[in-house]
Amino acid sequence: MPSTYDRRVFLASLLGAAAGVAGLSGCAESSAAASSSKGASTAPLAEKVPAGTSLKIASFQNVQQLQFKLAKLPKLPFTVSSWVNIGAGPDVINAFRAKSLDLANNAGIPPIQAHYQGYDAKIVAINITRKPNYLFATKPGSDIRSVEDFKGKKLAFSQGQAQGVVLLRALRKAGIAYDDVKLVPLTSNQFLTALQSGQVDIAPLSNSQAPAYLQQYESKGARTITTDVVDLLNLLWAPVSVLNDEAKAAAVAAYIPQWAKGQVWQYENPDIWNEEFYVKTQNLTLAQAKAISELANKPLFAPSWDEAIAWEQETADLLAEGGFVKKFDVSSLFDHRFEGIAAKSVPAEYRS
Repeated sequence: MPSTYDRRVFLASLLGAAAGVAGLSGCAESSAAASSSKGASTAPLAEKVPAGTSLKIASFQNVQQLQFKLAKLPKLPFTVSSWVNIGAGPDVINAFRAKSLDLANNAGIPPIQAHYQGYDAKIVAINITRKPNYLFATKPGSDIRSVEDFKGKKLAFSQGQAQGVVLLRALRKAGIAYDDVKLVPLTSNQFLTALQSGQVDIAPLSNSQAPAYLQQYESKGARTITTDVVDLLNLLWAPVSVLNDEAKAAAVAAYIPQWAKGQVWQYENPDIWNEEFYVKTQNLTLAQAKAISELANKPLFAPSWDEAIAWEQETADLLAEGGFVKKFDVSSLFDHRFEGIAAKSVPAEYRS
């Protein structure tokens, strides 16, 4: 295993200056654990959103606005002062810190990372994903054909994003220790360039990224490796400071049903989504779009968060075992006032 010093250097390179030196210290780790529920409101949610309330909401590649428009969902009972084109977990955390974002859609790992940095935020909605959203792509000219071939190779790794956890879970399932590979600290928006240049041998790509990558590099010896490793959680989360504001918390509660219904609409209308999103905004061919939609997860909104909490704990423990974070109880990351809101807003077949 790499030394503790190596881990800290690795963390520093991933978290960036916005996290601050204190965020990586033992004191910050202790304060994060102590403050995760300190000062968090338990007041009942207001039934109506007060007039004049606004939220700044993440919408990577404008997906949320397009879903809401195509699904013809009702107008939100508050103002969205800004739709922020942001998706990567580390970027979301920095935006939370800068108070330029109030609510974001991520996987399960960013809330764990925020906790480790000492930043207070909580999960307010859960969508369970049962099928893999990611696969592994090789650099051009690679002879890697299975996860077992990852030994001794350079692997793109983003600790603060879903792709990182998918990689760690795949390594564990294959019986490969961390010191049997070289984990190269990158963020997901650097993965394609790192593959193309040969900086890494392997990078986890989303199902939506893989077709375009293969179209360009398959003839040069690049390939993809699929696994059954899933990243279970697709979630909404917000800073505690936002959730402690009665008006903003009510707006978050009002947004959750729209978020859930938008995903259901997209799943039920793949032909429209393929054309309007993948072809018109992502410049993919219709065939590529269809290939992506065929891999799409059916949205599942659990009335109970028990499974999600267990999965999040397993993920945090996996990171702790690797020395990436300190072990902690993830139950502090969930604001149970919002539990069940998403499930109540969708038909029974979309309740996990």
